[in-house]
Amino acid sequence: MTADDSCISGKPEDSHDHPSDCEILERYRARSRENMERRPTEQLKLLYAKAEPILLLLLDVDGVLTDGSLVYSQNGFESKVFNTQDGLGLRLARQGGVETGIITARTSPMVRKRAEELGMKYLFQGVENKLGTFRTILDRTGCKPYQVCYMGDDLIDLGLLSRVGLAACPANAVPEVKDICHFVADRTGGSGAVRQTCELILRAKGRYQALVQQFL
Repeated sequence: MTADDSCISGKPEDSHDHPSDCEILERYRARSRENMERRPTEQLKLLYAKAEPILLLLLDVDGVLTDGSLVYSQNGFESKVFNTQDGLGLRLARQGGVETGIITARTSPMVRKRAEELGMKYLFQGVENKLGTFRTILDRTGCKPYQVCYMGDDLIDLGLLSRVGLAACPANAVPEVKDICHFVADRTGGSGAVRQTCELILRAKGRYQALVQQFL
């Protein structure tokens, strides 16, 4: 065995002897390396196949568009922190032909303001039954479930995530959510996870690079 873990065979090329243990091990290692190199590409193809038909991106708020923190002032007013990179991603999604919307269990004037700033077409707050709201949106848009992506992070999102074409979650999602999602972002909620989801959809559609050109 050499320093680079490869075998040097002393047998002539036309030898019919059985391969050595060293050579067999090296073949297994080579096959393993090929599988590891191929797996990300295959996974990406499957992910793109899920993302390419998406026409509507729906989002939870707390833990997805924000880091999940609830900040109250002394006067009892609630504040939220949103990510500007997520915001640009959502604008790019709209430019790329993907409508956006929010379904959240909480109600906040700041969420309404943010949705208006970003030109989000659908805003549903104070939702106890997200599946019922999802059906309402499908009726309004004419979209099929496979044309919708939903991004959530907690147990309340499981029912909806299990019914959309592309289920996505941020890195801070609970394990039960991660287990059923097609796409788990590298970034956490409020820190670019939504942006990664937008880019995934736009890349799958082959529109991302054209949209980037407007900034060059």
